[in-house]
Amino acid sequence: MMQQRKLDLTLGPILFFWPKETILDFYQLIIQQPLDRIYLGETVCSRRQELKVADWIDLAHDLASSGKKIILSSQVLMESESDLKRLRKLVEQEDFTIEANDLGAVKMLYAKGLPFIAGQSLNIYNEQTLALMQSLGAISWVGSVELAAEKLAHIIAAVPEMPCEIMGWGKLPLAYSSRCFTARHYNLKKDNCEFKCLQHAEGLQLRTREQQSFLTINGIQTMSAACCSLIAHYPHMVQCGIAALRLSPQQHFMADIIQIHRQVIDGVMTTSAAVQALYSVMGDNLVDGYWQGKAGIKCSVEVSCAGS
Repeated sequence: MMQQRKLDLTLGPILFFWPKETILDFYQLIIQQPLDRIYLGETVCSRRQELKVADWIDLAHDLASSGKKIILSSQVLMESESDLKRLRKLVEQEDFTIEANDLGAVKMLYAKGLPFIAGQSLNIYNEQTLALMQSLGAISWVGSVELAAEKLAHIIAAVPEMPCEIMGWGKLPLAYSSRCFTARHYNLKKDNCEFKCLQHAEGLQLRTREQQSFLTINGIQTMSAACCSLIAHYPHMVQCGIAALRLSPQQHFMADIIQIHRQVIDGVMTTSAAVQALYSVMGDNLVDGYWQGKAGIKCSVEVSCAGS
């Protein structure tokens, strides 16, 4: 299987709340994997402080010493002076590029004349917004998960000098709120949540009254219940001009998932074989509806057949 151009393979920031030792052990495994970039940092909730900003920066230095390119990701939804204080620490370090996930981060980086990666939560849905981010210092961008392939290709063609990264594996981050849904589930207040997210390594599943898996609650973040997988569409990604494929971290089978995607990118595994392998690893439904311009919960014929 030959490809004219290879996409970079990246690992996004951990979206869930894991204990410190689990995080450190995870990255000891990850550093051995064939990834082009690794994103580090707490992006979801300011109360998730198993690792402080200084710890993330120290970890970035440790991982960078292996030759991997490391990006530090900023928090979504800045709400307090303490949030801004942590952001300033990220911006003031000089060794790693920042993925900006909030307009407050964009403003701070622009004021210092620093280049940044425009994160998915900045909601770039058209070429005008992308051009604006470029004028503020963005050097690449992460497409919103809801964008269909046709729309992505149009934006990329309009601003071709801005490399586009898309999320191709993991539970989809759909929305953020000032309210913590996990705390609410336990009848707790957000500021006294007892860190219940630590009990849910991949979020808390939400079901309909008919007991159908619908969404995942992850603190202030709402995610898809099913795992998005776009590897079946890898040739189309190349045609659309996508520059990088992002995998979202999970505690189990991550090394297998990375290897499967790498083999497709390197041309040693077909996309159909990769889909079969991912089903064997996960044993669960995969979705790719947004890529096709449909409801995100939908599956393509190829993926559906692979799971039957």
